[in-house]
Amino acid sequence: MLISIILQAVANAALAKFGAAVGAGIAAVGAGIGIGRIGGSAMEAIARQPESAGDIRSNMIVAAALIEGVAFFAIVLCLLILFVD
Repeated sequence: MLISIILQAVANAALAKFGAAVGAGIAAVGAGIGIGRIGGSAMEAIARQPESAGDIRSNMIVAAALIEGVAFFAIVLCLLILFVD
């Protein structure tokens, strides 16, 4: 059953392109939410312990960069599916 649905989706190029566009949008929104939560949590942690602001800030930047890298990878992958025919 699932195999037949996947094969139909592959056969229908318009549906595959729509799925790629939706996937790129979901990746961008997910990355925005993730980075926002990291920033908010880091600000709360700095407010609680101002003496460790440097460590918290550096960890926040590393985590945000990792999330952004994964989001760029997902968006590029979706755009490749969208434009490569």
